[in-house]
Amino acid sequence: MTATAPVEAAPPAEAHAANEPLGLGLYVHVPFCDAICTYCNFTRGLFDATLVRRYVEAVIAEIAAAPTARAADTIYFGGGTPSVLEPEDVKRILDACRSSREVGADAEITMEANPESATAARLDGYRAAGVTRLSLGVQSFRDAELALLGRLHTSRGARDAIDRARHAGFDDLSLDLMMWLPGQTVDAWLESVDALIALAPDHVSLYLLEVYPNAPLRDEMVRTASTQAPDDVAAEMYLAALGRLDEAGFRQYEISNVARPGHRSRHNLKHWADGSWVGFGPGAHSTLGADRWSNIPDAEAYVARLEAGEDPTQARQRRSAADQASEALFMGLRLADGVDLAAVEKRHAIDVRARYGEALRPFVDGGQLVDEGDRLRLTREGMLLANEVMAVFV
Repeated sequence: MTATAPVEAAPPAEAHAANEPLGLGLYVHVPFCDAICTYCNFTRGLFDATLVRRYVEAVIAEIAAAPTARAADTIYFGGGTPSVLEPEDVKRILDACRSSREVGADAEITMEANPESATAARLDGYRAAGVTRLSLGVQSFRDAELALLGRLHTSRGARDAIDRARHAGFDDLSLDLMMWLPGQTVDAWLESVDALIALAPDHVSLYLLEVYPNAPLRDEMVRTASTQAPDDVAAEMYLAALGRLDEAGFRQYEISNVARPGHRSRHNLKHWADGSWVGFGPGAHSTLGADRWSNIPDAEAYVARLEAGEDPTQARQRRSAADQASEALFMGLRLADGVDLAAVEKRHAIDVRARYGEALRPFVDGGQLVDEGDRLRLTREGMLLANEVMAVFV
């Protein structure tokens, strides 16, 4: 099937981003899963082989039609569950990225995967296709917790998938864990943290469970009368986990992320460090300088538009200088190194202290925020109140 080239998927605004400190990122959203987790709120649907075939052709067509002025240094397959794709499909999508623009020889190419779909054959195929970094959604090493979350793998299955990933040659391996589960205790949480540390990943993401109103997990919690622990216990989980990861040689570089030296997520840093990325696939978002746009979230409708040669975007926004500055500040504060005030002021023509200094003073005085003159950064305890601090910039 050959799709007619769609209209340009992004505004011709790449010149506005020419002075960025980071290269361009490419994001490919894969909206398919073998099962829907009970807590999930992302754009996704159950695996449909026919729709997947059409999706691959559509996303390749969207990539081919995108503006090509800027080189990319990261590519990220997110989802959904990207590891439901066959390795040859991943190779075709990566080839399309390289055909549409320059992609650095040392580009970081990440694929999210679930343990149950990370078979030896698939992992070998992804590595051969050019994927350099694997992010495994483990979430827990306790089987009862995995069942509660609707995960298809077991703790043994996660360990086996990690072994297969290393055997396939992935020397940049990230693992996800989720805390603050219904009924979870501090000791139970740290059991998973210790199990993860024993497996020696290169990068770790720690997520606080958010129970959405429309998620099946909320109904299950009502049925079983289970609750999440009080906020102060969640804070204890967070700080205790980071303490153990510190001792194991990891270094925190963002509120929810730690890494061994040389293994920070270069792609995700673009989101926190005022960078730009172009997204492809249903529900994908893009930010390029002042311009921001998103694709329609429905996979069937997205594919139909591309097959008809139509633009898959649903919304476009040109951000004001003030909006760009405030976002650079509150996203930058997620980083352990904080925000480079001089860089923000130069890029966005703003006097940060004049505009926000008075509102930030209580957090500096309270020890949540450190003012180092040229930088602002949250303390680890301040990260527990990050939303309150960041609200100053919204």
